Formats: sequence, C-alpha cells, structure tokens
Amino acid sequence: ASCRAASPPGTATAPPAADLVIELSQTHKAKPDLTNLVFGTVFSDHMLTIEWTSNGGWQKPHIKPFGNLSLHPACSAMHYAVQLFEGMKAYRDADDKVRLFRPMLNMNRMANSAERACLPAFDRAELVECIRRLVQVDLEWVPKSDSASLYIRPTFLGTEPSLGVKKPSRALLYVILSPVGSYFSTGAKPVSLWADSKYIRAWRGGTGDCKMGGNYGASIYAQYEAADYGCQQVLWLYGDDHQITEVGTMNMFLFWNNENGEEELATPPLDGIILPGITRQSILELTRKWGEFKVCERYLTMADLRCALKEGRVKEMFGSGTACVVSPVGRILYQGENLHIPCQDDFPQLASRLMKELTDIQHTDYSIEIHTRFISILSPLC
Repeated sequence: ASCRAASPPGTATAPPAADLVIELSQTHKAKPDLTNLVFGTVFSDHMLTIEWTSNGGWQKPHIKPFGNLSLHPACSAMHYAVQLFEGMKAYRDADDKVRLFRPMLNMNRMANSAERACLPAFDRAELVECIRRLVQVDLEWVPKSDSASLYIRPTFLGTEPSLGVKKPSRALLYVILSPVGSYFSTGAKPVSLWADSKYIRAWRGGTGDCKMGGNYGASIYAQYEAADYGCQQVLWLYGDDHQITEVGTMNMFLFWNNENGEEELATPPLDGIILPGITRQSILELTRKWGEFKVCERYLTMADLRCALKEGRVKEMFGSGTACVVSPVGRILYQGENLHIPCQDDFPQLASRLMKELTDIQHTDYSIEIHTRFISILSPLC
C-alpha cells in the first residue's frame, strides 16, 4: 500500500493505504516512566510491515502487534548490509494534537538511500499515510510532554534468500515506534568531542549521504575510543586538511565571525559525505528567514577552527539531528590539545533560540507566520 507509483515499469504496485490491514494487539504494555527513558529501548504495541517481491510487487501493508521478524539465514540484509533506515518523530501539543515533523523530507531521503542500496522504489506519500495510521493506532504512546516525543523508525531490508551478491528480489519495509526523551544521558548539556583523522565516517563516492546501517555500525569502534579519551562523541574529519564533517551522528554548525569579520552560521555542504539532515535543513531555512547574519554551506577545517578560537572569533558550535534537535559542543580534543568552545550557561544563545523555535514548531501552533512558512511541518494526526 505504501509503495506504488514509483515502482519500475512492469512491476506490480501496492494497493492504496486505504487497503491497509490492521490487527490489534490483545495485550497492551505499560507505558514507561518518561523521566528515565533510555533512547530506543522501549517500543509501542504495534508495528507496520510491507513486503515486496520482484514478481508480485508491493503487498498489502499490515499493522500488527509488535514482535520479532522471521528472516531467511541467507538474508542479504544480514550478509551484505542491504539495509537502510530513517528517523523521525511525532509530537503532542498542549491541545493534545499529534504532529509529524516534516515527514516528506524523511521519505525523500529514504528514497535516495533505497536507490543507492538497489532496493525497490516506493510511493512516499502512501508510506507517510501508513505511518500516520500506525501512530493513530498507538496514539497513547505519544508522550504528553514537551520534553519527550515518539521516535519513528522506518527500516528497509533486502530479504533475498541467497548468498549471491546482487540486487534483492525480495524486500521488507517495516516501521516501529519508541517513546524517547533526551538522546544524551547527560541531558541538554554541552558534549565533548574527540577529533582524529584515524577513522573516516564517509568518503566521496560512498554512502555518507544515505542513512544506511553500515555507516553507523562502522562508527561504533571509534565512538568507544573517544570514550577512552574522556569524550562523548567523535568529530569526524576528512582529507589531509582535516575538514570538519559531522559530529557523532549529527550535522555540525559553527557560529563565528569568519575570516572577513562577518557574523556567520556555517555548516559543511552536501557533497556526498554529509547526511542531508531534516533538522539541518530546518535550521538553515529558519536562520536565513531571520536575515540577521550570514548563513553559509561551506568547507571548514580544524585549522580554521583553531585559528578562530585563538583570535576569539568563535561564538558557538553545535550539532543537530532528529534525536537531539540541537546539541551544543563544549570541548574538542584534537592532537592532544583541548579546544574549549564558548558555552554560556551550558546552552549558548543561538543554540537555545533554535531549540526553542524548533520545539515550538513541533509541539505548538504558536505562530501563524511559522505555521505558514513550515506548512509541510505541521501534519495533524487527529
């Protein structure tokens, strides 16, 4: 149902989301304590599954009780990482309405990842509708809190039952839901980063701009090495000039006075290495709308950062992403030197303002102007 119009010619397409089959769970799990939520460890009562085969195309979508998957031992997702995922959220406002935050941007990115992984095309609007229906079924799992939300994890697997390295003839698209609070165990406090060129997150011509599981699995070793150095995240560098790319699993922003003395918010360009984050795009759109300082997508190196810190030109540095929204950076360990980033009162001024603006959009209908500007953001579920 959620995957039809974009299918290749000659391939059977899925029925509309109106044909979705719903099997409600006979038991309901207890809702978690929102004050002690560990990210991604608690799941709702139901899940969405949609199967695809090269002969039959997309099958009917099913919402059914949350449970384990049954996969062939030769499944291509497990052997050759023919797999991708997305991360998005549903928010509840003070009037008890629930919204998805810019879901079509997630679908666009997911379609790009699917093409790169040789997985079948899908109708993005139909998939959003199926996800909307899933959230409606588990509506009580959307936290009634402005500091928590329901994390939505669409996942797409190649389920080819063969050890041949080839485009899969079978696939499974499924969606699970997880109520979440703060991504970091320390809460909304500045994070510390380990910057080293020893490990590379992505490279040009690779899959750095796709949300594939292999990108994340390969980063775990470096994450633990960062912890050994007393840092929470890795600042990923690229090339001989140590270009700054991403912060852990987040996009990176630097707010500074640039080389020309201009007040500037800068983030690396989407050149195939950087994941096109939905929060990243929202921050660029918001700050360009403000028109208060220069907003630029440009290359930044560690030499640029060190020089700017030495000359007192750095104002703030922060990461952005669906899980954390905005996360200030307080310290970077680079070549044995601790580089201290200005962080007034734990949450610096611009990061704090962006956090408020974005959460206001996600949780409230606080501004007609914002509502109009981000009409694609506000998608009422009820």
